[in-house]
Amino acid sequence: MSLQYQIVPVTSFSQNCSIVWCDETMQGIVIDPGGDEKQLAQLIKELGVDVQQLVLTHGHLDHVGGTEPLAKALGDVPIVGPHKDDNFWLQGLEGQSQMFGFPLTSAFEPNQWLNDGDEVVFGQQKLQVFHTPGHTPGHVILFSDSARLAFVGDVLFNGSIGRTDFPKGDFNTLIQSIKTKLWPLGNDVRFVPGHGPESTFGHERASNPFVADEMPLY
Repeated sequence: MSLQYQIVPVTSFSQNCSIVWCDETMQGIVIDPGGDEKQLAQLIKELGVDVQQLVLTHGHLDHVGGTEPLAKALGDVPIVGPHKDDNFWLQGLEGQSQMFGFPLTSAFEPNQWLNDGDEVVFGQQKLQVFHTPGHTPGHVILFSDSARLAFVGDVLFNGSIGRTDFPKGDFNTLIQSIKTKLWPLGNDVRFVPGHGPESTFGHERASNPFVADEMPLY
């Protein structure tokens, strides 16, 4: 048995939505369904994944915009995450959608908030939840120890880190989240960021200009 996943870039922001499943049971989850829900529903059907939950890393529109319509299309599956400190983002979705010219997205609350130490379970697979504030105060990441794989939303990117200039973002908090929550998981861990290509924690520790272990002196 192993963890399988497919990344689907959605919205004009090319946000990495991930369909993740257990290949033994075909039960799965969708992480950050930010939009293009019809395309996602069709692909889920083609893959034969039995979606148990929609899981949100944080409350920004490009990560959550398609959540409610997709949940309905899949038979009212539960929505879980992010951490409750991002509720203000979810309650402000209408304003966010007007600001970015997205389809009007109504405010909603998930069926369950996620906390540090929680687990998201589907089939024979489980993802550990880590609360990683900084980009937003309620951001979480999801980690599969068996697959050595993390879904990190907008905390860390290949060669960069998440923005901290949004309301309640904080640069020092984000750096601390990366160094105290992500790095201890191991250099070999591959990660799927919220935008752009995958990388590994080890690669970012060696070369990412924001969080490399040894910052070069110029």
